[in-house]
Amino acid sequence: MAKFYITTAIDYVNAKPHVGHAYEKVIADVLARWHRLKEEEVFYLTGVDENAQKNEQAAKLAKIPTKEFVDKNSRVFEQLCKNLNLSNDDFIKTTETRHVKAVQEIFKKLFDKGDIYKGFYEGLYCDGCEAYFTEKDLVNGKCPEHNKEPRWIKQESYFFKLSKYEKEILKLLKSKNFILPLDKRNEMISRIEKDGLKDLCVTRCKAEWGIKVPFDKDHTIYVWIDALSNYITALGYPNGKNFKKFWPAEVHLIGKGINWFHSVIWPAILIAADIKTPKTVLVHGYLTVDGKKIAKSLGTAIDPNDIIEKYGVDAVRYFLIKNNPLWVDGDFSEEALKNALNNELANDLGNLVSRTLTLVEKQFNGKIKKSKIDKNLKIDIDKIDELISKYELHLALEEIWKFVRFVNKYVNDKKPWEKKSEEVLYNLLESLRIISILTEPFIPETSEKINKQLNVSKGSLKDINFGLVKEYKVKKLDVLFKKI
Repeated sequence: MAKFYITTAIDYVNAKPHVGHAYEKVIADVLARWHRLKEEEVFYLTGVDENAQKNEQAAKLAKIPTKEFVDKNSRVFEQLCKNLNLSNDDFIKTTETRHVKAVQEIFKKLFDKGDIYKGFYEGLYCDGCEAYFTEKDLVNGKCPEHNKEPRWIKQESYFFKLSKYEKEILKLLKSKNFILPLDKRNEMISRIEKDGLKDLCVTRCKAEWGIKVPFDKDHTIYVWIDALSNYITALGYPNGKNFKKFWPAEVHLIGKGINWFHSVIWPAILIAADIKTPKTVLVHGYLTVDGKKIAKSLGTAIDPNDIIEKYGVDAVRYFLIKNNPLWVDGDFSEEALKNALNNELANDLGNLVSRTLTLVEKQFNGKIKKSKIDKNLKIDIDKIDELISKYELHLALEEIWKFVRFVNKYVNDKKPWEKKSEEVLYNLLESLRIISILTEPFIPETSEKINKQLNVSKGSLKDINFGLVKEYKVKKLDVLFKKI
């Protein structure tokens, strides 16, 4: 049986989640659910980085002990996963014992191999990125990601021999589909070819918070070996059965701001530790809110939990995928979300389900037997699967909606309210059953509601054939979507 392992980036818990966090998690969930529909063995991982220095700094500002602070905020991220109806198989927190032990083991393995050495570092450091910068990395003297001037740091550190793996990393980057899309791959290649790879600082000295170097308690293991390793520690590295079954990952899903860390630093650590590299680093664009960058200061840090409560989880999931192609920056607008809810979800899908079930109950007391299949009702599953395999999720969803609209046209053309037709209604019920399968990765709660009214079990892609149900016994329930 084929397997599919997908991860999201793990989130800092120094502040509440915003709608951009929700976007990444929903993309990953759609992919995970689709591969389950294909009856593959799937593992979907998300989680939080509790060891980050910025968490410690935020806790000090809040005058709360760091452990209490991260525990409290991590629960908000865990709740978001539930509110988004994610199908994640695990939620990793980097303070967990399973993670701490494995990270220390990886660090010692690299040290024993001679790929980590002790030295002295001074340079420009961005607290937001938890990364060191050179002058040429900055834009107008500021971090390009956070628009803040970095501070100068001078300290004793352990270093990872990143430079040693330059040729291997370049070869990996140039391999097909390791980084998608291609422009993000080319950015990484160009940067290495221009500047080369320099050894990487991988510890902080005298830091109170984080994972200690196992043989030097004055040093705390830094984000690169700590946070990035979550993708294998959550699987039980080195000997866990899930690690043996699911690694390497098919997809690391990340935002474009952390491409370098996942496409260059992480593979180098893996190669040095004699661990296979992931198959694809999938880089998505950022979300803006009404055309503005997401930021508290701009009032655009929208809490996805509030939006879900207001509009419903499936409306939010649908909108995030349909209106935001993965490769480019997208925009979140409540007005556009309302339009999608009222028109595409309530009108196209909700009304189709409601009018069909109303007719079945009114004309046939809720029972419809198998009839001849109308050959005009067809959908190209291979095309949808191909679009999803290319990560064109918005186009796949549009292809599904073409079928929803076609079925609406079928109702209007056949006019089953004028003349009783068991055949027409059977074809409509079969269309709804197939729509519920296809939409499950995108709007799982709605899919479940459709199945419940049709009185059928959840299906997989192999069940997308007309004529499978011998008799329907339906029961109409509440409308799927209430218009705003």
